[in-house]
Amino acid sequence: MTVAVTPPATAAQEGSPPLRAARVLRRGVQGLSTVMAYLAGWNYVLCAAFITADVVGRSLFGVSSAATVEVTSYMLAVGIAWSLAHTLAMRAHIRVDVLVNRMPLRLRAALHLFSIVLLTGFAAFVAWAGWQILDESILFDAHDNSALHVPMWIPQGLWTLGLVVFLAMSATLMLESALALLGGRVEEVEALLSSRTIDDEAGEALEAVAMAKEEKPA
Repeated sequence: MTVAVTPPATAAQEGSPPLRAARVLRRGVQGLSTVMAYLAGWNYVLCAAFITADVVGRSLFGVSSAATVEVTSYMLAVGIAWSLAHTLAMRAHIRVDVLVNRMPLRLRAALHLFSIVLLTGFAAFVAWAGWQILDESILFDAHDNSALHVPMWIPQGLWTLGLVVFLAMSATLMLESALALLGGRVEEVEALLSSRTIDDEAGEALEAVAMAKEEKPA
């Protein structure tokens, strides 16, 4: 029986040293964003449990936390911010791509790079604005008006952290894509920045089913 052996990737296949370094950097930020996204998901579970407990408590026992609206507002804001980077890495943000998908691959890659440059600029502005709000709250020792009197730097700091990681994810994607495009690796730019296709969605669903079957006890 003959076994096919896939040869290791050569330096030329992996790209230039700057591209390889950018790829490692992007994967590091992507790993962090994945952890943050999982935490954001559990944060929403806790948020739903908190709201449910408060509604049941008020309806049946006449008790309430008196701070449900404030606390869950913080949880929702932090969850959104902590999910932005992972959503970008997974190419899951909503995009209108009817026109761009009909263009030649090289032009499409250039437009993808242009879009990530614009997104990185927007992420930088949002992260800067978040830091300004956080800095002001720390300066004035701001607290909310709820019964818990929460120091505002706590939810705002967590929220700003998510925005900063979103900026880092955007910047590393921009850097890797620019280096790949300069090296003529347009397929790599397409794989990094294009919208998810039906095949991508179907493949992910089949992979999830296969994993579920493997984990199911006999």
